[in-house]
Amino acid sequence: MATGGGRVFAWQVFPPMPTCRVYGTVAYQDGHLLVLGGCGRAGLPLDTAETLDMASHTWLALAPLPTARAGAAAVVLGKQVLVVGGVDEGQSPVAAVEAFLADEGRWERRATLPQAAMGVATVERDGMVYALGGMGPDTAPQAQVRVYEPRRDCWLSLPSMPTPCYGASTFLHGNKIYVLGGRQGKLPVTAFEAFDLEACTWTRHPSLPSRRAFAGCAMAEGNVFSLGGLQQPGPHNFYSRPHFVNTVEMFDLEHGSWTKLPRSLRMRDKRADFVVGSLGGHIMAIGGLGNQPCPLGSVEGFSLARRRWEALPAMPTARCSCSSLQAGPRLFVIGGVAQGPSQAVEALCLRDGV
Repeated sequence: MATGGGRVFAWQVFPPMPTCRVYGTVAYQDGHLLVLGGCGRAGLPLDTAETLDMASHTWLALAPLPTARAGAAAVVLGKQVLVVGGVDEGQSPVAAVEAFLADEGRWERRATLPQAAMGVATVERDGMVYALGGMGPDTAPQAQVRVYEPRRDCWLSLPSMPTPCYGASTFLHGNKIYVLGGRQGKLPVTAFEAFDLEACTWTRHPSLPSRRAFAGCAMAEGNVFSLGGLQQPGPHNFYSRPHFVNTVEMFDLEHGSWTKLPRSLRMRDKRADFVVGSLGGHIMAIGGLGNQPCPLGSVEGFSLARRRWEALPAMPTARCSCSSLQAGPRLFVIGGVAQGPSQAVEALCLRDGV
């Protein structure tokens, strides 16, 4: 499928990771893809750290993480990669914060989070790291907002989120951090809130029109998209079961309102737990789980210019629960679950048309 600029979408397949994993933490730094921790075949968090050299397409083993963990957040700070929170081998949230020093090939411990947390959302701006929400050892969702100052190696508290949650989607746009969705226990959150970094204040925006778990979120051209997911039955539908949906809801930041796109503009496939990204003027929906007995390999893109969904090249390896990362004209899809934890590393790319 060609984009408006004559470029086409295609998959680039990289050598598989030495270690299969799901819920790994990924970062891109100076032409290297880092994959840190995650869960292996035994279902326990790993301390394994590996990097793919994008020039030679070879994997190298890095010094192991000081704290084995899965589902941690990562932020690149110059020559360092900061790893925040996650779940340890005892299935408990951790407060550990560790930095990988790329030039020296070693790890250093940093100031710990004020509270142990998994599902922390992180955003970097001007060399400062913002950590929002999470779930603590008591399984209660957290509302704390902290900012990390690298020079002082300390975390400072900021005004708490109006809605406590973990696993939220976050977007930096202008001087605001937008926080969408997430979970409270097993329940999906519909809150949509924004933190003004200059005024240090929170604003509540209209909530998501529908409550869906494992939905995908992306931001492009001043709009926030919430896609698909697992629709929860209403409080009075005692005999209804959760079901996969192809819902598309769009929030216009300028006008401050949600639009639920009509049936004709819904995704082609009903899916949840999939990769979402913005690439080449399209909002991407990649893989995930649907009504089939195995993970989906289908890929579709919503053209922002043509206002329609278009079928794109299928994933080389059908998967769900993948880690993802965008670096330039590539949207990486890393690990996840196929028949078990996967070693696959593939990237949806923009290439010049023939």
